[in-house]
Amino acid sequence: MLVAAPSLSGRVVWGAIAILVAGFAIAPVLLSHDVYSYVDYARLGVRHGLDPYVHPPLAAPGDPAFAQVAWTESTSAYGPLFTLATYPLAWLPVGVAVAALKAVAALSVLGLAALSSRIAAWRGVDPLRAAAFVALNPLVLVHVAGGAHNDGLTMLLAMLAVAAILSAREVAGGAALLAAVATKASAAFLAPFAVAGTLRSGRWRGLLAGVAGAGVAIAIAAHLAFGWDWLSGFGLAGENQSRTSHMSIPIAFARLTGLGEGGVRLAAAILFAALVAYLLVWTWRGGDWVRAAAWAALGLLLATSWLLPWYLVWLLPLAAISRDRPLQLLALALTAYQLGARIPL
Repeated sequence: MLVAAPSLSGRVVWGAIAILVAGFAIAPVLLSHDVYSYVDYARLGVRHGLDPYVHPPLAAPGDPAFAQVAWTESTSAYGPLFTLATYPLAWLPVGVAVAALKAVAALSVLGLAALSSRIAAWRGVDPLRAAAFVALNPLVLVHVAGGAHNDGLTMLLAMLAVAAILSAREVAGGAALLAAVATKASAAFLAPFAVAGTLRSGRWRGLLAGVAGAGVAIAIAAHLAFGWDWLSGFGLAGENQSRTSHMSIPIAFARLTGLGEGGVRLAAAILFAALVAYLLVWTWRGGDWVRAAAWAALGLLLATSWLLPWYLVWLLPLAAISRDRPLQLLALALTAYQLGARIPL
């Protein structure tokens, strides 16, 4: 489809995207049960009066959502904006709440495809290929649309920030970027490149004003709901790096070479920090900050010891609009690497 997309009609490409995304959205929850954790955290707060940043699902084992929760002893690692947005779902039956989150995930994938297509056209990239690159990736279909992970929504907000900044609406871009981070902390990798890009253009004040305004509003709402306990969610997200997944690049490399995991993980972290430093300098000297952010996303996925298949959506929309063929091929190679282990056939 990626090869043929430029020669196909928009109706064919968008029809394939709509049919496949909808098909995975209406299927049962696939492979991961994280979506039940989203529902359980909402029910902890609304139905049981328990702060999900303090109390894990195990605090209410009788809740109807609890039986499907995998991480029963973990408090919420998600941003306060996402947690508050899920609170109304606590009043719905668990199955209906899960269906609503699957619909949000599917719409996020479609929104990412549409936004990537639009930005691609601005940047001289084939828009149909960009849309297909994001929405027809099998890991996105199975794990984001099919598994209802909130990474799709996070990256939709992040790409709205990219679109706003590229169209000289820095205040809106800053607010959207902060909203993405307040949904899931992983979106923060984009922030230094957005700042570097606007510093070079002299429009950084608008970006920071948007970040500050949205930050104050979200912090007030989060404090009213959770006190300051919501800050622990960002710490917990960072603690995931102390875990390892079998298919992460550093762990796979250590396993194949016989080297110690600790040393390999440290080396990967140092290399990633060096890459980010180089990319920021390159951006400051006139490089394309969107392309730099895409390479940073790839570096993050290669360096992390906790690599899950739905994390690929952090990279795909940025790579789709990057105007960088080697980067796109590496994104496809990483997809292929994850495919066999993460989608059992």
